[in-house]
Amino acid sequence: MATADLPMSRSRRLGKAVRRTPLLAGLPAEVAVLSAVAFCVALGFGILAPALPVFARTFDVTALQASAVISVFALVRFVTSPLAGALVDRLGERMVMSTGLFIVALSSAAAGFSQTYGQLLALRGVGGLGSSMFTVSAMALLLRVVDSDQRGRAAGAFQGGFLLGGVAGPAVGGIVVAWSIRAPFFVYAITLIAAAVVALVFMSRSHLREREQEVAHGEADKLEQLRVALKDRAYQAALGTNLVTGFVAFGLRSSAVPLFVTEGLDRGASMTGIGFLVAAALQAVLLLPAGRMADTQGRRKALLIGTIGTTVGMIILTMSDIAVNGLGTAAVAGTVLFLLAMAVQGVASAFLGSAPAAVVGDIMAGRKGGIVVATFQMMSDVGAVAGPLVAGVLIDGLDFDWAFAAGAALSLVAVTLVVLMPETLHRKRTPATA
Repeated sequence: MATADLPMSRSRRLGKAVRRTPLLAGLPAEVAVLSAVAFCVALGFGILAPALPVFARTFDVTALQASAVISVFALVRFVTSPLAGALVDRLGERMVMSTGLFIVALSSAAAGFSQTYGQLLALRGVGGLGSSMFTVSAMALLLRVVDSDQRGRAAGAFQGGFLLGGVAGPAVGGIVVAWSIRAPFFVYAITLIAAAVVALVFMSRSHLREREQEVAHGEADKLEQLRVALKDRAYQAALGTNLVTGFVAFGLRSSAVPLFVTEGLDRGASMTGIGFLVAAALQAVLLLPAGRMADTQGRRKALLIGTIGTTVGMIILTMSDIAVNGLGTAAVAGTVLFLLAMAVQGVASAFLGSAPAAVVGDIMAGRKGGIVVATFQMMSDVGAVAGPLVAGVLIDGLDFDWAFAAGAALSLVAVTLVVLMPETLHRKRTPATA
């Protein structure tokens, strides 16, 4: 019995530490654990990501094949998200999350020993499966262990772990790559194993047991649960905003913006880094305040700020290209507008990093909702895949301003969905959870 109680006592000690931390005050200990896990995962991935295409090229492959090593991870992650959601509903979040982390860790370590391009590609695909298991289960668990008036702040803390790890990873990665081109795979595996151990040792299941008792009667069929949720205008707004986040933040921003800075503004790559740093810094500073607003003043208000801010940021980016090319203004004006656009995007991302997830949590109301959370997560992946493709077509056929205008138009659709949604803060029960 003493052995079984050990993780619980550690969780209680961690809970006391959380209560002494102002930023996480009042939140369950699991929030701190999941944020730490997110940091470890993002740190390792940030170390590995820059080295991946370089390592792939050592097998004498084309640039397209080298890029495919990155794409296959995202593709498998997207395809297997429904499976991850089903596993969460059947086996529970903690088991699926730990298993997913170990799968990514082992596949990464094995990829470090790859002797052929085919081996590397296949092992990265296996890692995508583990990633979908971790992402869906971690978000589902996060939304279940907190109360309605904590979901915004909890989601902000979780995203903050990813953000900080993502910023620190590339900085450490330069040192690791200097040691060996294969070393990042093993470092990534170590950070993932550390994350899995943290989750297994410190994650308490007490909150989940309490919530299972609260909602024990009549759990609906999971596909029916998803069908009902899709009819909910609040869930539609959450899906739309997550699609915009993937399309703009992970798609356009990662593919079109670097090209725009070097080719449109005729600036060096360092200016791209400055713009990304401005966006990341503002997002990091505002994540928890944005989450607190969602918890106190409502999800709808926070979503409006995020979607309108994203729209405005994309409009400013469009104007920056027009200022340089269409109006013939000095490049400095375009650069100023570019930095302003990135700042606005950073502020908007803080609100979109917490409020949409909080809406999903409100809709599930403490129940297991693996398939509902998986669908929500998949929308970001759809946007991340479609964003670079749409941007590439528009840039090749027209110009940068058309690509940015497409992002603004999609963001405006999300604004409309948010305007039409009902407020979900303090919603006690919905048809999706009945």
